[in-house]
Amino acid sequence: MNTIKTGILLATMTALFMGLGYLIGGAGGAMIAFVIAGGMNLFAFWQSDKMVLRMHGAQQVDESTAPQYVRLVRQLAENAGLPMPATYIMQQPQPNAFATGRNPEHAAVAVTTGLLNSLSPQELSGVLAHELGHIKNHDTLTMTITATLAGAISMLANFAFFFGGGRERGGLIGTIALAILAPMAAGLVQMAISRTREYEADAMGAEISGRPLWLASALEKIEAAAHRVTNDAAEANPATAHMFIINPLNGTGADNLFSTHPATANRIARLREMAGESASAPRNPWG
Repeated sequence: MNTIKTGILLATMTALFMGLGYLIGGAGGAMIAFVIAGGMNLFAFWQSDKMVLRMHGAQQVDESTAPQYVRLVRQLAENAGLPMPATYIMQQPQPNAFATGRNPEHAAVAVTTGLLNSLSPQELSGVLAHELGHIKNHDTLTMTITATLAGAISMLANFAFFFGGGRERGGLIGTIALAILAPMAAGLVQMAISRTREYEADAMGAEISGRPLWLASALEKIEAAAHRVTNDAAEANPATAHMFIINPLNGTGADNLFSTHPATANRIARLREMAGESASAPRNPWG
């Protein structure tokens, strides 16, 4: 299912890219955009995870530099039956986290220093289990490709606005319309993928940690902090916002229609329901 979703995403993003190319340079521009989009799709498949990690200044760590964090990821990965992912830390005061990588064998988990400093070990377990849930569900390829291509489409749309085609391709009105609609369409793709995906990762994370309330408590803290603490890297790269466990953007208070995440209160309510239904749990990393 995720392979089909990724294919549809690539086709949609390529079509948007070609539309913008046509607006800028007519049929020739559309063909150039098609070639560029093909190269970008290949790049996104193989390298977009590394690019996203660089965007957020994530530094890889191991047991010698972040022992508690890395050991916890290792234990939870064993609970989930996953290979050990690479572990990264972002120097950001806002508590948040994301997972990336094209498959479970080439995956990474990244957390902010704010997350490590503000959560209890149990809450951190819930967050990491959620991110491992994305990896186990094979979400990370779709998430990362969306971030890369949505950012590229937004940049090209801005280029179209300032240097768009003439009267024969729709004139100024067409240029403005496509410059607005293309990034909006990319954002809607992000939104559609994100909302369902977050609920599924919450459920998988609760299963991996065995304690749904750990994640529920963490989400409450992260949500409150995200409104107070700015994540500068995320604000500079808003196309990556859907990758985080909680929307890291706090600058504009976007309307719910365009939110990349479901309401945190709804996620917490589902986790509390799961806690009432849990009869057994996998190995608890805290004994």
